[in-house]
Amino acid sequence: MQPHLVFTLAATLAAMGDLAGHERRGSLVWPGRSAVLGLLGAALGIRRDEDFSALEALSVAVAVLDPGAPLRDYHTVQTVPSAAVKRPNSRPQALREAGLRANTTITLRDYRVGVACGVVVWGGDLEPLAQALQHPHFTLYFGRKSCPLSAPTAPRIVTCATPQEALTALQLPAWLSRPTQAQWITDAADAAAHVETRHDRAIDRGLWHFASRRVAISRIDLPKGAA
Repeated sequence: MQPHLVFTLAATLAAMGDLAGHERRGSLVWPGRSAVLGLLGAALGIRRDEDFSALEALSVAVAVLDPGAPLRDYHTVQTVPSAAVKRPNSRPQALREAGLRANTTITLRDYRVGVACGVVVWGGDLEPLAQALQHPHFTLYFGRKSCPLSAPTAPRIVTCATPQEALTALQLPAWLSRPTQAQWITDAADAAAHVETRHDRAIDRGLWHFASRRVAISRIDLPKGAA
């Protein structure tokens, strides 16, 4: 038996990072480890270039209650060739002076609409995390800054034998019906589960460097106490 912190992530629009290039930024169906720890860091007031080592020691599992639906957005992006404008004072000035020499491209942004997940964290000092989620230092987003949460995270600390049991304390938004099953993602310890590799273990958040991690993906029955 050990303490587990369980909380809810729900948003009308969510972006759960995938391999990102200049022209396309995709979205997974569930938030990766780096996204969960980044959100906890934002709640605590830790900036991206500060020390995340205490959070990196945590274990994380995610239950996908509602994967939502895919949505693709298109952005027009303009860049200015370095030879077109010399030492502009601002980006608007650079674009004005570049005129037709500015390069215009269309980039793609993938989102998920109507996502809800339960997150379980254990293996560290959980009380400060629960308090921070109740009163976050920075605004919490479900991915990009265009994706604010649509419901409180409702953090709770429960003592139980497994992270799955912690889901009995999960508090869902009033509009979300309690599902009987969920997709369950955790570190790959169960050989019977489907195992995939995800690049969601942060090495350097300032430089956006990530390492690979093996995750186990399975279907679980939700405890009847979840509400």
